[in-house]
Amino acid sequence: MTAPTPVPPQPAPPPALPLGARLRSPAGLGLATAVLLGLVVGADLFACLADQMEANVAQDLLDRGVDEHLVRRAGRADALYDAAAVTQGATLVATMVVYLCWLWRARLNAEVFEPYGHRMKRGWVIAGWFVPIVNLWFPRRVVLDVWTASVPPGARVRTTAVNAWWTLWVVGLLVGRAASRQYDAAHSPDEIGDAARLMLFSDALDAAAAVLAVLVVVHLTRMQRHRLGAYLGTAPTFG
Repeated sequence: MTAPTPVPPQPAPPPALPLGARLRSPAGLGLATAVLLGLVVGADLFACLADQMEANVAQDLLDRGVDEHLVRRAGRADALYDAAAVTQGATLVATMVVYLCWLWRARLNAEVFEPYGHRMKRGWVIAGWFVPIVNLWFPRRVVLDVWTASVPPGARVRTTAVNAWWTLWVVGLLVGRAASRQYDAAHSPDEIGDAARLMLFSDALDAAAAVLAVLVVVHLTRMQRHRLGAYLGTAPTFG
């Protein structure tokens, strides 16, 4: 008598979506956000160059005094400084719009993954960035909750990237505000040079924060695509 043919194990069925829940892939918005954040990095590096030129001209004014060549250099440095400020502002606004659309979608998905794991109401996903004072920590809290809810079941929750990104962003923001006030109040070459060097530090911090923001966006998007694959019963894809 032959033994019965063993039945191969069947894959576990995908988890059921809660009634009325809707999941949408954040991949397209995540890619657009990452690309725009790359432009922010480029704009910040351009600003660093402008800051350094401004500081160099100020130092030469202290060392050599005013001459015709230095006046032309100062004019070019001021024009580059203004152009860098406009470039930074334009890329920041464009990136913020797309980033908030991405974060909103990621939050809606995260509410399906973990309905009770969010400390902030949904409205703070947007408002948290614009309300004074609380915008120094509310956005981080929102992103951390979305991140934690999006981690695949059984995986270890690591939030180092989120915390590092937010720390650099806040420090760069505060240093930038101080540098702007110092630059606006500067009159002598040494004051202008000091303000330009402080702004250089701020722009470098902002560039580093933008790089970490790319990592956060890409990794969080990948985690959500993995979770979406589980709900839809498909193999997770990454990209």
